[in-house]
Amino acid sequence: MKVSVQEVENIAELAHLSLTAEETKQYAEQLSVILEYISMLNEVDTEGVEETCQVTGLMNVTREDEVAACDPEMREKLIAAFPDKVGNLLKVRGVFQTY
Repeated sequence: MKVSVQEVENIAELAHLSLTAEETKQYAEQLSVILEYISMLNEVDTEGVEETCQVTGLMNVTREDEVAACDPEMREKLIAAFPDKVGNLLKVRGVFQTY
């Protein structure tokens, strides 16, 4: 699969990357080689091969979320020590930023 310079420029814009013309050309060539190599996987006969997502036998360890009680005195100390708050609500920086 051939990746064009315009596609790399579009990807760079979406990722907020500043690339020189030389870098854009270089990345287009490198991505083309990578995708061509990966496309070889379409030629592999996988008939009768069972899907595999974990081969080591390890399992994810999860637990249920539990609400832990906090005594009122400790709660007041925590709220008082927090730098940015409105009443009893603690203000934190947003997780998702928009540009």
